[in-house]
Order: sequence, then structure tokens, then C-alpha cells
Amino acid sequence: MTNKSKQKIIIDTDPGIDDAMAIHMAFADPRLDVVGLTTIFGNVNVDEATRNALYLAEQAHYKLDVARGAEVPLVQVPNTPSYHVHGDDGFGDLPAQSPKQAPHALDAADYIIQTCRAHSGEISLCPVGPLTNIAIALQRDPDLVNHVKSVVIMGGAGFVPGNVSDYAEANIWNDPHAADIVFAAEWEVVMIGLDVTTQVMITPPEYKSIADASGPIGKFIYDISAFYTRFYATIYHDDVCVLHDPCAVIALTDPHLFEYRKMPVHVICDGPAIGQTVPDASLPRHAAKIAIGVDVDAVKAHYLDLSKMADDKTADRQKAV
Repeated sequence: MTNKSKQKIIIDTDPGIDDAMAIHMAFADPRLDVVGLTTIFGNVNVDEATRNALYLAEQAHYKLDVARGAEVPLVQVPNTPSYHVHGDDGFGDLPAQSPKQAPHALDAADYIIQTCRAHSGEISLCPVGPLTNIAIALQRDPDLVNHVKSVVIMGGAGFVPGNVSDYAEANIWNDPHAADIVFAAEWEVVMIGLDVTTQVMITPPEYKSIADASGPIGKFIYDISAFYTRFYATIYHDDVCVLHDPCAVIALTDPHLFEYRKMPVHVICDGPAIGQTVPDASLPRHAAKIAIGVDVDAVKAHYLDLSKMADDKTADRQKAV
């Protein structure tokens, strides 16, 4: 499959354990051309996110751009990074790595603008962290909406409670003002939120099956999953990992595995419900596609199958050099 026949995407990310899982899955998917990674604060700070993104690309021998993004939200005081969920360096118990590649000369917002304009109508944005970079890109270039194919986000909670409060999902809560700008824009937004991601859980034996079928990347995925599992055991009282970010990438390639409701969304930007994503049919806004159902078995199988291919695809890329 040539690059011309692949779906071009930019993943906006704060790696992060499930970010790493989503990125390696995307690298392994023969239908995707991951043009770039843009980084953002959230699970870790933006410098740590940039370091981790560079490392993931080097680990997979995947040639792409990594552009450093915003350090802080648009308006509110930054929340503390989610080290308790993802570990002190973002990859669970594993220590920080030292990638050789340097970030792109452009910041994330300008990189998104320049790249999407250069490939007008071909690139989908897949933000799996706070939406600050996307909002800044829109503020700098409102016409960006006419150059992006779609925006498939991991974030929000349409008809279920939040995970950082009774109302808010973490990515939206970390920059609600940016999220509201993104939902208000005249482009196609697909919201893959807690309504579906919390239904998709992977167990330690399933992660072990990735390691057993693979090489270094499979072992890396298995190793970082242990920290994530320990965190989710405190919530679900079971050894599981919730597959948040990979669900957004899968929704981009396999939208038929999800059920949607189309409705405008606005984001509450102050008060006790800050960060809540509120579907409201009366809003004079472009309707978002809110995922409300998911084929759990098919999504899990897709994730596991692609993750087991990650090392083989890496070897293929090394041979092609």
C-alpha cells in the first residue's frame, strides 16, 4: 500500500501510557500514514511529552515530524500532570529515555496549519490530549477548518459521568476553553469519550500475549501496562487497563465499530462543572458526532492484532532504509 492510498493523520498527544499504545498501534496500521506527532501538556508536561513522542518514533524507526506544543492552557491555571496515572516520566515504571532526534522547528499549532494546508483535505487530526494546540491553530488560522479532513478526539463525556470530577473528562478539564473553541468550529468533530472508552478494557494476560508475539515494542507495551493496571485496579477493583486513546485511532480507521449521535456540544468553562461536554440540540453550532456505543470485542481484537504487528512493521522499516 502506497502512502498516497493511506489515511494521513497527525496525532496530538501527551504521552502517557495509553498514548504510547495508540501511537504504536497507529504506526503498525498499514492503512495509516502518521505524518507527525504534536505534543501537549496533560499526562506529563510538554517537554516530557515531546521527549516521549520523539522516543516512540525512534523506537519504531518511524520517520515523521515531532512538533512541541503549548505549555499551558489558554486561560485557566494549569492542572498538575497525571503522574499518578502514567508514572513520573510518563511510561509507568520505566525511566526517561534520551532520543537523538530534535523537535521540528515550528511549534505544534504552526506545524498543524502548515502541514494541513500543504495537504489540504487529506489530513485528519487525532488529538488524544488537551485541545490547546488545535485551538491555537484555529485562532491563528480560522480557515484551517477548510483544510482538515476531520478531527477525531479522545475526550469528553457526553451522557456519562466524568473521570476527574462528576462532570468532566481529563483532557477537556485540562483546557475547557480550548475544547469549546474546537467544538464550536465549522468542521467535522468526532468525540470518542468516556461513553465508549470505559467499556474497552484490556487485561494483563492480553498484554502478555502482545509481548509473547512480538519483540522490544511488544515488551515495552507490556511493561508500561503494569503501572496503568495498578492505577485502574484502584477504580474498578480488577486488573484491567481502559483503552482510551487507542479507541480514537480505531474510530478514525474503523468508524463502523462505533455508534454515534449527532449533536452540537459546548463545554462548561467555569464553576463546579468545569470541563463538562454538554450535548445540546438547540445550539447554533456544527453538530459533533458523539460516540455512544462500541463493538467492544471487535475494538479489542483490532488493538491486540495491530499491537502484535508493531515489531514486524518496525523491522520492515529498518530493512527499507
